[in-house]
Amino acid sequence: MKEISIDTEYIKLDQLLKYAAIAQTGGHAKFLIKDGHVKVNNEVCTQRGKKIAKGDIVEVEEEDSIIIK
Repeated sequence: MKEISIDTEYIKLDQLLKYAAIAQTGGHAKFLIKDGHVKVNNEVCTQRGKKIAKGDIVEVEEEDSIIIK
């Protein structure tokens, strides 16, 4: 599980995937999210602009997990 620290109140889901090097581009992030490969706090999320805050857990294809600090 990766731990990512953010200095802002939140980060958008697609930006987080790029920041954590899970998605190489914004288009790749959009594909992962739109096709239901991403869970936020154990629920599938298809909103690429979803606000991710400290304490949230993001899972991608049941392989990569990110916790926001």
